[in-house]
Amino acid sequence: MTLTPPGTGRKPLHNGDSVLITRVWVAGVGMTPFGIHEAKSNHDLARWAAREALADAGAAVGDIQIAFYGSATHGPLEGQYSVGGQIAVRGLGMQKIPVYNVENACATGSTAISLAAMAIRAGEADIVLALGSEKMNIGDRERTMAVFNSGYDVSDPDALNRVLEQLGGVVDDSSVGMRSRFMDIYASWTRNHMRLHDTTQEHLAAVASKNHAHSVDNPRAHYRKPMTVEQVLAGRALSYPLTVPMCAPTTDGAAAAVLCSDEGLRKLSSARPVRLLASVIASGSDRDITTFDGHIAARAATLAYERACIGPEDIDVAEVHDATSFGEILQTEMLGLVPAGAGGPAAARGETSLGGRIPVNPSGGLESKGHPIGATGLGQVFELTEQLRGSAGPRQVEGARFAIAENGGGFHRGEEAAASIIILGGR
Repeated sequence: MTLTPPGTGRKPLHNGDSVLITRVWVAGVGMTPFGIHEAKSNHDLARWAAREALADAGAAVGDIQIAFYGSATHGPLEGQYSVGGQIAVRGLGMQKIPVYNVENACATGSTAISLAAMAIRAGEADIVLALGSEKMNIGDRERTMAVFNSGYDVSDPDALNRVLEQLGGVVDDSSVGMRSRFMDIYASWTRNHMRLHDTTQEHLAAVASKNHAHSVDNPRAHYRKPMTVEQVLAGRALSYPLTVPMCAPTTDGAAAAVLCSDEGLRKLSSARPVRLLASVIASGSDRDITTFDGHIAARAATLAYERACIGPEDIDVAEVHDATSFGEILQTEMLGLVPAGAGGPAAARGETSLGGRIPVNPSGGLESKGHPIGATGLGQVFELTEQLRGSAGPRQVEGARFAIAENGGGFHRGEEAAASIIILGGR
């Protein structure tokens, strides 16, 4: 007997005489507005998003059997190490259940989803909460920026400089002001891609302009102001070729999702579920870092497509990790949505805009929606769930059936340290 999971049904997930596939559903989602929340703590934001997700799923606090709580900066910026998740969900009234604290760089939120799905497939629970929250604007920008200085191998800082020089050469940045070290990392990646594929600064600006335009219709976005390509290019320079409007802001916010099995879904009669077809977490590998062959996201995407039994040609809408404009260019290529080297030109032609061939980041992406690290991956799932439900309003991608989210974090030996790919399908 062969069981074929939903998707296009082109490939079986497993073969054998006794195969049981536990389906996983996203039953409810919640998300605070992303931005600056001076009067809110990390826990305030987390509970806000969790309550929204519970209400959206038609779930009561007592229905949640396990919670996964993600935050990358809660400890260093607010001093809440170790038990942030237990405190956050106890404030919601959740007691006695297992609570797991998750940290996986900028892929923290999507990692919480992956762990929640594994718990369901393992039969540990029928209804699980994945929650991510971040309070990054604490009135001390230097402390906030310092958090990013731990997202690579701190035991050998000289190695980072050597890798960045290998990727992008040496540039004079003596006139550039305060920035995250990751802007230098992204700039080196970008210059390498420019060398390989003739990507231009105008291509980067086209991505940023597109995402700023998308965010105008997103009431939960950090920035909601359109910008032309010319305005993006004229923005304050960061590490060449990046300008400020090409980069994600420092953002506070939280997002959450209630995941469940078929059995759990039967308990949530008012839910509007979408299918979680695949959730893959990957780490890096030793390879030639001056090319993008064997890149971490491409490997993870290949596995996710196999598990979901679809291909990149089936994807209708995507949310990708555009911590900078180049992030979107790279990831559309790594996900197979455009050919290698075509990410920039595709954006300039409007292929990745709403109404284009494959809309990318209809939420506004990290560049405009914002990037509260622990909540970012869950925020992507919030947007894609809305898209698959047909309830994204002016941002709606017509007829969306399959959606993909890519969320990466950290840096190690020339590529992201962690990568997540999530594929969702309409019911």
